[in-house]
Amino acid sequence: MAAEPVKPKPATKSTTKTNKKKHKPAKAIAPLGPLYSERTDAMQAADALAQRAQLDPAWVRQMVGQARYTSAVAQAITPPSVGVPKNWAAYRSRFIEPVRIKAGAKFWLANREALERAERETGVPASIVVGVIGVETIYGQNTGSFRIMDALCTLAFDFPSAHPRAKERTAYFLSELEAYLALTQRTGTDPLALRGSYAGALGMPQFMPSSWTKYAIDFDGDGRADLFNSSADVIGSVANYFKNFRWKAGMPTHYPVQLDPSILDLPALMAPDILPTFSASDMQAKGALLDNLARQHQGPLALVELQNGSEAPSYVVGTENFYAITRYNWSSYYAMAVIELGQEVAKAMQK
Repeated sequence: MAAEPVKPKPATKSTTKTNKKKHKPAKAIAPLGPLYSERTDAMQAADALAQRAQLDPAWVRQMVGQARYTSAVAQAITPPSVGVPKNWAAYRSRFIEPVRIKAGAKFWLANREALERAERETGVPASIVVGVIGVETIYGQNTGSFRIMDALCTLAFDFPSAHPRAKERTAYFLSELEAYLALTQRTGTDPLALRGSYAGALGMPQFMPSSWTKYAIDFDGDGRADLFNSSADVIGSVANYFKNFRWKAGMPTHYPVQLDPSILDLPALMAPDILPTFSASDMQAKGALLDNLARQHQGPLALVELQNGSEAPSYVVGTENFYAITRYNWSSYYAMAVIELGQEVAKAMQK
C-alpha cells in the first residue's frame, strides 16, 4: 500500500505536560536565509525535478520557492573536525540511559500485540524494532523541528562544499527532495507543513522520503501509513524495512571475539569494513578467536571495531543481521546502540 504522510496531531494537554518532564521538545528552527525563489539555479533545478517526477512545474516552483536556506541544517550535516576520536562508551551513554529504557518499556507494553505480529511476519525481533524507535526519537518524543522543505532544499542546493562527499550528498538530497514532493503531491499533503530532522527524516522512525515511499506500510488497517501518529504503522514499517534488507530470522546480530596477537592479521580483517565477508574458520585463522556458538555460524562474518577514544578499541563479530541494521544508519556504533537499547528495554520488561 502506498505510504501517506500525515501531519502530526497537536499534543493534548496531558501529553504536553509529560513531554516537558522528560524531554522538552525543541523549539522550531527559524529559517535564516533567503527564499529559494530568489535563486535562479534553484528554480532551474525545480523545473528539471518537475519534469523527472512528472509533477506540475508551477506547483514545484511554488513549493521550492517558499523554502529557505537554513544555516543550522548546513552546520548539523558537517562532520566533526578531523582528528576527533570516536568513542563508543560516550556514544552508548547517549542512548542506553534510564529515560529511553523507561520510555521503551512503556512503548513495548502499549504495543505488545503489534510488535509480536511484526516479529511473526518478518522475523525481526521486537527488541530491534523497539531499539530503533528509541534511538531515533525516544518513541516519538523528539521527531525534529526543522521544516522538511527548508532542510531538503538547503542540502540539495547548498550542501557544504567542504564536506568530503559533497557532490554525492548533493545528488542524494536532490533525489530526496524529489521523493518528498512526489509523495506529498500524491497524497494531498502540504509539503510546507511537515517538520522533521535536519536531514529531512520524518516521523517516529525517521524515514527519509524515499524510504517512506518504499517501506512504510499500513499495519493498523486504517488505509494509510502514518509514521507520525500510528505506533502500529511505525512498528510494521521498521520491521518491513529490515525484511527488505534481508533480515534472517533467528540469526544473532553479533558474537563476542578475542584477538590473538601472535597470529592477528588485523589489516586483512578490517579491509572489508563491516561487510560480512569471512567464514568462521577464516576469522579464526586470521587471529579472531570465536566462541563455540560463533564457530558454528554458517554465514559470512565481519570484524567490527568500536573505538573508545584514547583507550583500546572494542571488537565484536557482526553477522548479516548486524549489517542489515547498518542499512538504516550506516554506522556500527548506531547498530550497537540499537541492539543494546533493545536488550536493556527487554530486561526492564522482565522486571
